[in-house]
Formats: sequence, structure tokens, C-alpha cells
Amino acid sequence: MATIFSKIVAGEIPSYKCAENDRFYAFLDINPLVKGHTLVIPKREVDYIFDLSDEEIGAMQVFAKHVAEAIKKAFPCIKVGQAVLGLEVPHAHIHLIPMQNEKDMLFSNPKLTFTDEEFKAIAKAISDNYMAGIR
Repeated sequence: MATIFSKIVAGEIPSYKCAENDRFYAFLDINPLVKGHTLVIPKREVDYIFDLSDEEIGAMQVFAKHVAEAIKKAFPCIKVGQAVLGLEVPHAHIHLIPMQNEKDMLFSNPKLTFTDEEFKAIAKAISDNYMAGIR
């Protein structure tokens, strides 16, 4: 059975896309810790990130790096933190979170809510910077 993330990649479930290439997809977390909180996933459904091949995990990290650079340009921060966790969705994913301090990475923090228009504007800001950076 396809995961919710596979359904997002297939276009069966809507998402706020930030970046995409032939192998990876980045989209906004719908329960964000901070503005710009983005998920990076492989399009190929794999439950555990360390089950990816060495080449795939390396390519995913490079893709995530470019997305993180776009996030930092769109939402100035000290760093973009990375977390690999989450047992709730059996599909490998990386959280990219703009950080002003380490507390921004606490998953126990209250989640933010945004309107559809706000989510679209956040995704567009990241996407525009991603596209400008890969040219």
C-alpha cells in the first residue's frame, strides 16, 4: 500500500511543493515547527533512510542541501537544521527547519498554523530561490 508521501509524489494528495527533481521531492510540512519547515523525500518509496543505497542517500543529501540554501534565502536564519526521524510515516524523509536557536528544532513545540494562501506564499518563496540557485 502506498504511503501518504508516495500519494503526494503521485499527485493523488495535494502538497505545497518547494522543489523537485527526477528522484526527490521537497514540500512544506503541514504541521510546521517554524515558517519554512520543509520535508525532503525520495520519490521511490523506502521506509528507512538507511535502506537507501549509498548513491541514493548521497544524492538525497545534495538535493536537501540545495533546498536548505533556498530556505535560508527565503527565510533568513542562523542555520537550517536537519532531522531524520518520524515513525508515523513509513517513507524516508528529512526535515529541514530554519533555526534562530536550537529550540526551533524541538518537535514537542506547538505546531504553527497557516492559511492556504500563506502556505502557498512560503512554498513559492522557497521554490523561487531553489530555481534561482540551480541555474
